[in-house]
Amino acid sequence: MQKTTAKTEQDYLKNVELSVQLNRWILKPIAAWPESSIVSPVKKYLGWFVHIICYSLLNFLFVPCFMYLILEVSDTYNRIKLVAPLSFFIMSYSKYTLLLLHKNDVLRCVKQIEWDWKNMKHLEEKRIMVMNANYARKFVIVCTFFMYSSFIFFYIAVPVARGRIEAPDGNYTYMSLPFPTSMRIADYRKSPVNEIFYFVQCVAGILLRVITVGACSLAATFAVHACGQMEILMNWLGYLVNERADMSKSLDARITSIVEQHVRILKFLELIEKTLRYVSLVEFLGCTLMLCLCSYHAIVEWSRNESISCATYAVLCVPFTFNIFIYCYIGELVADGCRQIAETSYMIDWYRLMGKKKLSMILIMQMSHSTNKLTAGNIVILSYTKFSDVVKSAFAFLNVLRTVT
Repeated sequence: MQKTTAKTEQDYLKNVELSVQLNRWILKPIAAWPESSIVSPVKKYLGWFVHIICYSLLNFLFVPCFMYLILEVSDTYNRIKLVAPLSFFIMSYSKYTLLLLHKNDVLRCVKQIEWDWKNMKHLEEKRIMVMNANYARKFVIVCTFFMYSSFIFFYIAVPVARGRIEAPDGNYTYMSLPFPTSMRIADYRKSPVNEIFYFVQCVAGILLRVITVGACSLAATFAVHACGQMEILMNWLGYLVNERADMSKSLDARITSIVEQHVRILKFLELIEKTLRYVSLVEFLGCTLMLCLCSYHAIVEWSRNESISCATYAVLCVPFTFNIFIYCYIGELVADGCRQIAETSYMIDWYRLMGKKKLSMILIMQMSHSTNKLTAGNIVILSYTKFSDVVKSAFAFLNVLRTVT
């Protein structure tokens, strides 16, 4: 009996790891992964220390670049050129801060996922949950691939392709930095300052990608898990009239289980919306701006026969497009799952239910249709339509920018 219990506990922990392991790996190094309420003082102070380091790295990118824009850039095009990286830094500041502020909400979402795995009762339910957990992991892996591919290209391939630049006096050469830095801070062209600045900018660039991937991975994991719970609910609805072997023989008990499951799903969706609505808003607005600016610079650099710069901006368009697509896609998944619950409630043999028991199906149908969808800051409902609107808006701003400049 003890061996069976130990094996069951091991399987439960393995299943929970399948859902949240990648998220923890991504967010724990930047101290954005929520811990339990009981944390030792050493861990607490270590987390604060990591926060200080992360904000310092973000400042190391933002402050010198902003000073360079204000003090050393005079022409309009190069000023516009610096808006994109500065916007990306502000996006990362905002998302990192929001992740830290909502750590307790993230923990509640993780606890809900753990509860769902622990109370799984049938092999079919396990199959559904494992399938959705693997599906969410694929989202995380693909998002990580796109973000770090752009990192390798922008921080390593481009400086290597450009080679070392000769100083104006011709006495030494230096490596071009991924982001410009004001000479008022330090002469980054001389060794070893050049190597130190390049290394720290690369570390800060990794941090930018970790924050972006971490926020996106949480959204994908939580939303896809909610969709898995909806699929389980629809499976239960299919066995409402003709019960499954492991289900209660009482019709009232089966209806109670279905309604409780639906309420848990609705509360979980509400918690996801509360946790990620402002992160989604930052991503939605930021990616629209970044897509516009990167496309604009790619066109201008192409017209100037600057092939490396053109390729750089073209490559940078890909992860930003993919990120906003992921948010819109999971919003569409959740909305579609809610619609399917209403359709399934109608398509079962509900007319065979006796008396007022039919009314329970009407309640589920109505709640499924009136469910709040995932939004970006309660302003934009995330869906395929909004993704196309983002692309249209980005290119509309692009045309305006080209006309003005």
